[in-house]
Amino acid sequence: MRIIISFSLLFLSFLSQAQIGGLHIYEFANLPASSRVTALGGTLITVKDDDVALALQNPAVTSDSMHQQLAFNYNYHFSGIRNGNVNYGHSLDRWGVDVHAGIQFINYGSFDLTDVIGNTPLGSFEANEIAFVVGGAKQLNERIRVGVNLKPVFSRFESYNSNGFLADFGLMYSNPGSRFDAAFVIRSAGAQFDKFNTERGDTPLDIQIGVSQRLKHLPFRYSIVAHNLQQWSIRYDDPSQRETTNLFGEPIEVNEFNNNVDNLFRHFIFQGEFLLGKSENLRLRFAYNHLRRAELSVEQWRSLAGFSFGLGLKIYKFRIDYGLGYYHLAGANNHISISTNLQEYRRKI
Repeated sequence: MRIIISFSLLFLSFLSQAQIGGLHIYEFANLPASSRVTALGGTLITVKDDDVALALQNPAVTSDSMHQQLAFNYNYHFSGIRNGNVNYGHSLDRWGVDVHAGIQFINYGSFDLTDVIGNTPLGSFEANEIAFVVGGAKQLNERIRVGVNLKPVFSRFESYNSNGFLADFGLMYSNPGSRFDAAFVIRSAGAQFDKFNTERGDTPLDIQIGVSQRLKHLPFRYSIVAHNLQQWSIRYDDPSQRETTNLFGEPIEVNEFNNNVDNLFRHFIFQGEFLLGKSENLRLRFAYNHLRRAELSVEQWRSLAGFSFGLGLKIYKFRIDYGLGYYHLAGANNHISISTNLQEYRRKI
């Protein structure tokens, strides 16, 4: 636990002034891996159970409970954008290692191909990206678990192509007696090998720390995740919404304290999950992502931007999950997941 706290203080000490969105290549790699993750605000790094898709969020949660677990996830974004992944988990008892493999993809849809000034349609083209994922985890002692994901990435935008490599590193602390879990994750560290043009892009590095607590007398688990710890300032200072003088032409003093508090809470996602039933076959979820709400809310208009909801239900041999994530007044994205365990299909002898 002291290791996690030390890392958090280290990365929170880095100061920079920039917005994080839209500045990196291969950003699809950090999209929610499943409908469960969508329902819980966009990331979940502190839960270790049979959900193999969570290994894409934190490789350290890969465990024997995911043995022969197969999951399909599909996310309906805005404007016809689609992304998803397929994942499979397996335990290698001989080496005491639990591994998983999968494919992440995103398709941005079809675009008109025109001349340099936007006239004269010359046809159409598609834009898509794909990543192949291989990862694994190992228990170091009774409470500490480590894991790593390796991801070769391939992007294609019309005649522009790029190849790169990403890696995730995870550390997880679990105390079963107190039902407490904590995690430290470095996501999407890597490099671009083949450039789209003359400029080399930066990968969407995201350093996260999270804690979860399962209540003793209520089937409920709450989690708090701090993200983008590699960069302190993630506020977007919109000049069009900044008033420098009042009605009398007098300068308005900027409240730095309020700005710093707002910036601090943009790093946090607050999550809750009800686990109902003897086998937890019914799960209800909700979350609040302050960064999403602060950046995508429209002034003077009420919306659910930043909030997300979902549910999961196990029917026969299948677990079906649905997540609804509100990004903007314009609407939300819908995420569907279906998973099953291949061991359940073996015939009893």
